[in-house]
Amino acid sequence: MPNEKVLMKGNEVLAEAALRSGCTCFFGYPITPQTELAAYMAKRMPKEGGAYLQAESEVAAINMVYGAAAAGARVMTSSSSPGISLKTEGISYLVGADLPAVIINVMRGGPGLGGIQPSQADYWQATRALGHGDGHLIVLAPATVQEMADMVATAFALGDTYRTPVMVLADGMLGQMMEPVTLPEPLDLASIEDKPWALTGTGAPGRTTRNIANSLDLVAGNLERRNDERFERYEQIKAKEQRAETYLIDDAEYVVVAFGACARIARSGVERARAVGIKAGLIRPITLWPFPTTTIEAALPGARAFLSVEMNKGQMVDDVRLAVNGRAPVEFYGRTGGVIPTPAEVATALADLQQTVTAAGTKEA
Repeated sequence: MPNEKVLMKGNEVLAEAALRSGCTCFFGYPITPQTELAAYMAKRMPKEGGAYLQAESEVAAINMVYGAAAAGARVMTSSSSPGISLKTEGISYLVGADLPAVIINVMRGGPGLGGIQPSQADYWQATRALGHGDGHLIVLAPATVQEMADMVATAFALGDTYRTPVMVLADGMLGQMMEPVTLPEPLDLASIEDKPWALTGTGAPGRTTRNIANSLDLVAGNLERRNDERFERYEQIKAKEQRAETYLIDDAEYVVVAFGACARIARSGVERARAVGIKAGLIRPITLWPFPTTTIEAALPGARAFLSVEMNKGQMVDDVRLAVNGRAPVEFYGRTGGVIPTPAEVATALADLQQTVTAAGTKEA
């Protein structure tokens, strides 16, 4: 039946959604907590006529992605935190060659091998130019299994539009969670627009010139010009692609900012705070890059303070502070190492923030 809901695990939804979004190539290497994604692809991809390969390492996998992307394929890879670190050189090459690809990171605790419990400690890595050099990736942060399905299709579309890699940044909790989900309708591959820059050979219909995929430019002025052009594209992405969800924000005096699975917990914390008279609201960034500064701006007139809630030691809070730009206090509450904050902890942090702000205002008066 069309639009029928099915109960699926987050990791498997990411894989099925990719197949339905026209993904024809997957290259990866197993690592907890995203291994089910690769296992699902191993079963389904050959049946769909696509190419699945478990590479000998994460380094090999991302370079296979580079080759497939250069040929114009819709290609995806997935990993978890330490595995993404191994892929960063290849990701930078993808950025430098202006090649679209989808990269899934189902985060685990760190640094180092850390643990396999949920974490959001890869925020800095994902949003602060994932790889060396000047560059960005579009970074999407789902908060539900349904959004995992929807965001994969969005990631492929954005990658093709802006010729850039796109990361879907989830965490182990979402990857292992099972929820009812409506899967996207399969995409007709014929509907995907032609990629005139792809390496398909001059023998392809309508092709008379030779294309080259390359991130190396030994002439300083040429490399600067390419970087300038790429950053002009980044400005277009900032202007057009900022995405966020708000909750109880219209009269909010204390604004929680949280992303991904942590935002679900923060939402319950906001409701608890409201129940005891604290005018709290929630902003959930959906694009971590570009960060939704316009949504923060819209909340500023009524906000007395902001609270960034994260499963790390404080990373997104930097972007909240940059967006607020000193116009209101910005505090942080987080748990790390795989420990998940509770709604009660978020409500307590909001009560403490209200008390601090009120006390400061009394002193000033």
